[in-house]
Amino acid sequence: MPHQDSPLPQGRVRRTMPLVGFTARAAGGRLVAGLRRRAGDDGAVERFHERTAERYTELLGHSKGVLMKLGQIMSMIDTRALGTGGFWPYQKAMSRLQADAPPMHPDLVREVLDAELGSAVNQFAEFTDEPMAAASIGQVHRAVLHDGRQVAVKIQYPGVGQAIRDDLANTELLATFVRFFMSASGVKPDVRSVAREAARRISEEIDYRHEATSITAFGELYRGHPFIRIPDVISGASTDRVLTMTYLDGMDWAQAQQADQDLKNSWAEAILRFSQGSFRHANLLHADPHPGNYRFNSDGTVGFLDYGCVKVLPERQRWLWVAMVRALIERREHDYRDLMVQAGFLATDSDLTADELHLWQSEMLYEVIAAPQPATYTPETMARTMHGLLNLRNGDHPLNRMSAPDDYVFSPRLQFAIFSVCVGLCATLPARSIIDDMDGVVKPNTEMGKLHHAWVRQRRLPSALDHHDHP
Repeated sequence: MPHQDSPLPQGRVRRTMPLVGFTARAAGGRLVAGLRRRAGDDGAVERFHERTAERYTELLGHSKGVLMKLGQIMSMIDTRALGTGGFWPYQKAMSRLQADAPPMHPDLVREVLDAELGSAVNQFAEFTDEPMAAASIGQVHRAVLHDGRQVAVKIQYPGVGQAIRDDLANTELLATFVRFFMSASGVKPDVRSVAREAARRISEEIDYRHEATSITAFGELYRGHPFIRIPDVISGASTDRVLTMTYLDGMDWAQAQQADQDLKNSWAEAILRFSQGSFRHANLLHADPHPGNYRFNSDGTVGFLDYGCVKVLPERQRWLWVAMVRALIERREHDYRDLMVQAGFLATDSDLTADELHLWQSEMLYEVIAAPQPATYTPETMARTMHGLLNLRNGDHPLNRMSAPDDYVFSPRLQFAIFSVCVGLCATLPARSIIDDMDGVVKPNTEMGKLHHAWVRQRRLPSALDHHDHP
């Protein structure tokens, strides 16, 4: 993609006018394509969706901020298993937003570095002008410190903070985009909820000092881990808008998908243990698990890169989450319902029965709760998950009969994203026993599990069902 050589446009009208205008034109174009198909042009609708997907990707990539993040989230939804192919061109085109957004011009990069770091910019013995990746909040460059350490320098786009505030004030526009985008899939989600959730998550990513604190917390937790890699923050070359950390090498998502299946299974297990272990052995949650945030290595290790969206769970909510999962796996339906009430999902007098709740969760968490083990993650996995999370037009749907407490509002996104990664890797995992051993109820039966538990013992970390020394 071409360079972006000026700060981002700001103001609700300036930022959203191109998207509003194109959405209106696209609605008319879709009608014309439908008429052409009825007149005998069988490929008219498919060509329309391909062109529209490319243009939306270009617009969102240049917009950055919440609009681009929304495109990244939507790119992870693969609905081909639902038999609705119109969505696929959008998923395919927008997947480029994971790591191939339009970058800043090198001159603009240098201006930001000089303004933020001042004389500290001299810590870089080498600096690569071409970014490794350009995403929704900023872009990442490789550099070398004078002591020889390879580092990654994350630079925030000028004006992105105000752009995000403008986007957050325009949730209705985001909902309009989601509605158009999802209409191709045949899925009918609560679009305002999807838009609000995307806006809420990205608003936490602006402050790079906050992210540096999160990286340090994860680095301390996973110090010495056998297959989880966390970068180190270079505090002397970091500010609110520039974040410098040690460079983690490895394959990107596209390369990883072409690897040997045994290796892909190992990576999937590492990602599952990272996402589930962070709040089982501590109270941390990495709440933005998309493929662009991983680096995959041939020895089975995985590097975890982006910590802009991290949740610190209060101990009561953390313990209840683990206890709810245990009740589901052990088929203690009534205990599960009681725990849902304690966690704030249900009122005591809710008409949702224990059997309804267990059936709903068993479908969404099929690979963990109900599938023969080991379980393979397929497109049907995402179909079940999407029906469970997005089929909200059905008035009897469980999500329409409960509320999401603030401390758990991120959990559907986390579940959806981890399943998406496992599906993308075509992973086959003993998913139930992995969760069981991480909860401390069985001994690990995978080599990675044995390595993980040896590390836990060495570090003397608490188990999932212990009550942690945390507020």
